Amino acid sequence: MTDPLADWDIGRPLPRDARVFVAGSSGLVGSAVARHLRAAGFTDVVGVRSARVDLRDADATARFLDETRPAVVVDAAARVGGIAANAAEPVEFLHDNLRIQANLLDAAHRVGVGRLLLLGSSCIYPKFADQPIREDSLLTGALEPTNDAYAIAKIAGIMGVQSYRREYGRSWISAMPTNLYGPGDNFDLEKSHVLPALMRKFHEARVSGAPTVTVWGTGTPRREFLHTDDLAAACLHLLEHYDDPSPINVGVGEDVPIADLASLVADTVAFTGDIVYDTSRPDGTPRKLLDVSRLLSLGWKPTIGLAEGLASTYQWFLDQQGAQR
Repeated sequence: MTDPLADWDIGRPLPRDARVFVAGSSGLVGSAVARHLRAAGFTDVVGVRSARVDLRDADATARFLDETRPAVVVDAAARVGGIAANAAEPVEFLHDNLRIQANLLDAAHRVGVGRLLLLGSSCIYPKFADQPIREDSLLTGALEPTNDAYAIAKIAGIMGVQSYRREYGRSWISAMPTNLYGPGDNFDLEKSHVLPALMRKFHEARVSGAPTVTVWGTGTPRREFLHTDDLAAACLHLLEHYDDPSPINVGVGEDVPIADLASLVADTVAFTGDIVYDTSRPDGTPRKLLDVSRLLSLGWKPTIGLAEGLASTYQWFLDQQGAQR
């Protein structure tokens, strides 16, 4: 098979006929990446559901990549969840993510994948890192204990990419997105991240006529939120313009207090009751704002504002629920 990247160089558009395997293509991030690649003209975007190929299984992963022979791989596959899920299942979050990453990197190397992008998470950085968080903050302090198992697995993924670059000369990269949201998110109250959990809480309160909604923590922690369609655009931009062993941050460069986010979500779903804060619940990291100056210097910037993104995400949620405003 002819290598579609044989005559390709960083800084030029990837060949649109190159086969791209998006691992985790049915999830929040992977579906957005696959959608964006197709919209950008890629004609051979491959995905597979975990029911058919379990990426935690090394043999199954190797067989699939041997059969499909992608030129490019985007690793958006992961076991993910919010504070409650991470605290309850650290073994699963550690082992599943370690296995997925190791299996994909190993199989991709053996079939000669030319470009690979591993997506991590901003939770890899120390809990009390200087703000905004630069990429060189990695491994300079203690992690947030509520999701340290997941963070360690993602740090191992970064090291995997760097190791294949160093030992085998692979042109592989890793990117660390901030908090993500968008169509396809997980709205399970026990396993979801803060934004979709808030959206579902406020929606159900509005529908039931409940007078209050309880939000975990004090409302003071600040968080940055990136729409998955913006992340997907950044992924393609990085595949075409970035080739460095250091992970690169992907975010919007602005954050909001959780209390302000809760009010914005309440407005989005038309909830008019009161918001109560349960201060017995953990806040998590006090602030987590990424320094995205390196990404911006490559010529990319986000285009979807938080209010606009919340509105489209809520409409997707309503469509899935068969609900009406």
